[in-house]
Amino acid sequence: MNYIPNILFALALIAGLGYFAKNVKKLIRNIKLGQDVDVSDNKSLRWKNMARIALGQSKMVKRPVSGFLHVVVYVGFVIINIEVLEIIIDGLFGTHRIFSTVLPDAIYGFLIGCFEILAFLVFISVIVFWIRRNIIKIQRFWKSEMTAWPKNDANYILYFEMVLMTLFLVMNATDLHFQSMDSGNIISQYIAPWFSGLSESSIHIIERAAWWIHILGILVFLNYLYFSKHLHILLAFPNTYYGKINPKGQLNNLEAVTNEVKMMMDPNVDPFAAPAEGVENVMPAKFGASDVQDLSWVQLLNAYTCTECGRCTSECPANLTGKKLSPRKIMMDTRDRLEEVGKNIDANNGEFKDDGKQLLGDYIAPEELWACTTCNACVEACPVSIDPLSIIIEMRRYLVMEQSAAPVELNNMMTNIENNGAPWPYNQMDRLNWKDE
Repeated sequence: MNYIPNILFALALIAGLGYFAKNVKKLIRNIKLGQDVDVSDNKSLRWKNMARIALGQSKMVKRPVSGFLHVVVYVGFVIINIEVLEIIIDGLFGTHRIFSTVLPDAIYGFLIGCFEILAFLVFISVIVFWIRRNIIKIQRFWKSEMTAWPKNDANYILYFEMVLMTLFLVMNATDLHFQSMDSGNIISQYIAPWFSGLSESSIHIIERAAWWIHILGILVFLNYLYFSKHLHILLAFPNTYYGKINPKGQLNNLEAVTNEVKMMMDPNVDPFAAPAEGVENVMPAKFGASDVQDLSWVQLLNAYTCTECGRCTSECPANLTGKKLSPRKIMMDTRDRLEEVGKNIDANNGEFKDDGKQLLGDYIAPEELWACTTCNACVEACPVSIDPLSIIIEMRRYLVMEQSAAPVELNNMMTNIENNGAPWPYNQMDRLNWKDE
């Protein structure tokens, strides 16, 4: 028996999975560059959110057309890839359709029939997606942040899916043994006649070629995910689990600031006293965030999970009124800067070497941050529980508390609050003067 195909298959499988594991390790390393945050609370709600949003696609279908098509592609890809298990067993042990020998013909035929219907529906849905993106040119896919790579990346994935679904159906159509079963070939039976004029050996070569290209294509697709916005296929599940569960309007307080205010309000505390023995200084290295390492690991997970669908930007009132802010760009910039930091670490033997750049200023301009109305429309719109607002707030905090770089209007308001106890430029005795303006 010739074992060379099985050995080649094993080597391809090991190489594909090994490279994928290497990139997953790098991904986890990059996410862990973020600050630690406790998200161990309310596990039941978190599991419910993951089941409802990531698995159930509940937020996707709020836009019926794209939501329905996405559910078809999602369900189709998940279920069709059950067949990959059979392909792997066949490839490693030299069998052919091993499940057809252990399952009753009716059950096996039903499974493959379902796979074929889903493959056809996925193919049609992907074509519609391509038309919406490239022919109809839906506006949110053509915003300024959607440069050459994001546009091409989206199309590459669509082409990948078209090819994989076509190969699956051609593989079934040219499998003479499977066609002779006349069970499960719901779609492929209409493709099989295309090859009726060829010899049996030629059809077998086409079937083997489709089989090999299909499984190798899946391995390539798997490893392409790390470099693509479609990494959300894997990360949507942890991201929805660790997503924000507090009321959307509730912002977190900086513990160091809270402690300082409490100290100022306590008449028995000496503000000039040294910390008591054994008490650590809880002041952070900086207030807010100017680079990705200052963000939490959940926010960095958010950045990697971004689907670049643009729903957040299409709902953003600042963006809709012509402001520079795009919540999608905030997430894309955060991910790009994180990747840059990761490559810096790889190039310097595991240590980050200051490159003179940071997220704030080099990627995201203050103008973008101050355009945000903190309305949470972007958070509500995201189909995978990403929170662009939290990153905006952290960078605003840095601008205000570290650089005193708030807009003039905001500085005036804060000065008035400090001096007058109100945002208006009147003392407490003249607070109602605003009504005469």
